[in-house]
Amino acid sequence: MTVAQPLPFEQDIHDLEEQLARLEAAAEAPGAAETIKRMRRELTALKRERYANLKAWETVLVARHPARPQTMDYVDMMFDEFVELHGDKAFGDDRAIRTGFARLDGEKVLLIGHQKGKTLAERQQCYYGCAHPEGYRKAMGKMKLAAKYRLPVICLIDTPGAFPGIGAEERGQAQLIADSILEMSRLPTPIVCVVIGEGGSGGALGIGVGDRVGVLQHAYYSVISPEGCAGILWKVATEETKPRAAEALGLTSQNLLRLGVVDHVVPEPLGGAHRAPREMANTLKQSLARHLRELMHLSQDQLLAERYQKVRTLGLLG
Repeated sequence: MTVAQPLPFEQDIHDLEEQLARLEAAAEAPGAAETIKRMRRELTALKRERYANLKAWETVLVARHPARPQTMDYVDMMFDEFVELHGDKAFGDDRAIRTGFARLDGEKVLLIGHQKGKTLAERQQCYYGCAHPEGYRKAMGKMKLAAKYRLPVICLIDTPGAFPGIGAEERGQAQLIADSILEMSRLPTPIVCVVIGEGGSGGALGIGVGDRVGVLQHAYYSVISPEGCAGILWKVATEETKPRAAEALGLTSQNLLRLGVVDHVVPEPLGGAHRAPREMANTLKQSLARHLRELMHLSQDQLLAERYQKVRTLGLLG
């Protein structure tokens, strides 16, 4: 698959993909078959080498790629019978957080996920995935509904952070995120959370407390964005300070796994999820189904006790 918008560090990959596409379109030319095979091997080797050694800032760029699958893409590719649930019964319906009942491999679940939007109009409607207080209030209400019927909850996280506007602060943004963390920590039903793109600050943590917390291989999870960190440490976010901040934050999947922030890393297709969305969806579906099967066998007391211990040990080093 040729990506329309190559990232700065993969221009040579993009050029090779375009050459290969042109050759495949003219496959009848003499000697084309051998050349195509050779170029495919070269392309695979180049992607493997490049994506196995991504720097922290390059990981951030991959996580933000506009073609990367979002929550509603996974709804189409992974879930059946999705029925969206709207509104928080207090203020409105935040389009940055989507909720609804669905089936995963035949099992009923409640799905909650950030949605950034694809077109400009949708992005503006979704505030680029930055949720307002009513989004977290909506998520909490639907989670309690799932717990009432002991349906497991799946959370797909993909946000730069909670919406930072005055209106959101006036309506209790910080309090709603804190309430959501508290409610998720004691919700009497299995919860599986996966960071599918950006995992930015409290906006991600607001739907990020679970019995199993995973991250896609080229996603990131951080207390603050690299731009925000650079602005605090060096007073300006530039092409020099942003990579330094990303490196210092330790936000990549392997660092998160080593530090115990996440429980597992979900591998991505070669070259990132944006190159093979359906392959990524199949891998994620298998991972979610496996973890849900493990959790559904636990008693409610055991589930809550293990989740409590998990939350209590976050941040402990040594």
